[in-house]
Amino acid sequence: MTRSVPNGQFVTRRTPPVAFGPVIPDRLRPILDETAPLAERFRADAKRVYLVGGIVRDLLLGHDLVPDSDIDLTTDARPADVKRIISGWADAVWTPGERFGTIGCEKDGRTYEITTHRAEVYVPDSRKPSVVYADAVEADLSRRDFTVNAMALALPDPELIDPFGGAADLAAGVLRTPLAPEVSFTDDPLRMLRAARFIAGYGLVPQPALVEAVGRLHERLEIVSPERIRGELDKLLVVVDPSPGLWFLVDTGLVDGFLPELTAMQLEQDPIHRHKDVLAHTIAVVANTRAERIVRLAALLHDVGKPRTRAIGDNGVSFHHHEVVGARMARDRMRALKYSNDDIEKVTKLVYLHLRFHTYQMGWTDSAVRRFVRDAGPLLSDLIELTRCDCTTRNVRKAQTLSLRMDELEARIAELEAEEELKAIRPDLDGQQIMDHLGIGPGRVIGDALDALLEIRLDEGPIGEDEAFRRLDAWWAARAD
Repeated sequence: MTRSVPNGQFVTRRTPPVAFGPVIPDRLRPILDETAPLAERFRADAKRVYLVGGIVRDLLLGHDLVPDSDIDLTTDARPADVKRIISGWADAVWTPGERFGTIGCEKDGRTYEITTHRAEVYVPDSRKPSVVYADAVEADLSRRDFTVNAMALALPDPELIDPFGGAADLAAGVLRTPLAPEVSFTDDPLRMLRAARFIAGYGLVPQPALVEAVGRLHERLEIVSPERIRGELDKLLVVVDPSPGLWFLVDTGLVDGFLPELTAMQLEQDPIHRHKDVLAHTIAVVANTRAERIVRLAALLHDVGKPRTRAIGDNGVSFHHHEVVGARMARDRMRALKYSNDDIEKVTKLVYLHLRFHTYQMGWTDSAVRRFVRDAGPLLSDLIELTRCDCTTRNVRKAQTLSLRMDELEARIAELEAEEELKAIRPDLDGQQIMDHLGIGPGRVIGDALDALLEIRLDEGPIGEDEAFRRLDAWWAARAD
């Protein structure tokens, strides 16, 4: 087992370095060629430099280097030396992270972050580390979140540094921390939330000791800023299937620190009225929707109002107006997590409208289609996606019926779009025309007139200016009476 000694040097390795020899795997060639000039500058200065982080993991998985992705490097050079080494090579250099040992730079459109080996220790009640530099790359790797991320690739001559068996864990599908999980999660509690993303995104199975540590330490997440929590939640939600990660958050109690509404949805099943677990349904809906952040957030929150509105009567379980209550709850929770106003408006609107489709039981009139499109606005495709995926019933006949009704709605929307400008539904007259025709100035009455004409437009479709003026006169006369 790897152990550290007081000076931060590591005396044993679990996995010896892997030198690739004269035959370099094809998947390494692009990154080696791109970083060679920089690596040679470090070597000329008698310093070592290594690729670290997700890029090493993804190279082992056979993933191609993303053209605009950032490159993370670690080195034994101190920040002042790093600035000197990259001077004349980098197109731009920035130093806001210098006090944490990080120098940023850009070359040919690529961003590099070069960090001095660190053996930082977090103060228990602090969100920021106390930075201590180290000379050995192994000391730096020991403070990484998981073994699959605690690998380094030496440059310019590739050599895999893997002191904690990350490559073997990646192959075996195991999620472990380099040091004891208590140490790792105490150092940075956000790693507990990040574990959910790696479980879901990479199909890794967490070690029992890791799960147990999260269960004991999950309250430490309270020292992490809402912005960092929000960022990790967003990353989890856009993996192909977030389900395993979401269940991990619930089962360990970690979710209670930032989204307790999720745990509240774990209602008891009611075998008499055949009421299914709302949480299981919610996670299934999230997995069913396309991997886009806004629609996935709406799927996660669309039923948060059910626990507060749940009632059991003679006709079974009901959740009357849960979409209204849920929209308010979603707004409050997203504000607490510091989401942007734009994100909040989109998600709460989808939560509020997610039952709208089911109110049209008798078929889709032109008026109903226009109102549905008008209310959804630019979120129409997301609302249709959420509505379709909200059906998780095992009743094949019921599922087919819902799907056919959704097909019918989309067909009706397409038909009307071919005839009318549904995406820009507005009255046949504008405010200036109304003022000129009635001989009045700006005021609330103009808004009332526009609303009246919009209702006509929604019910009847375009009526033309002449008819619109006649309807306006009738409305104005009725108002006067």
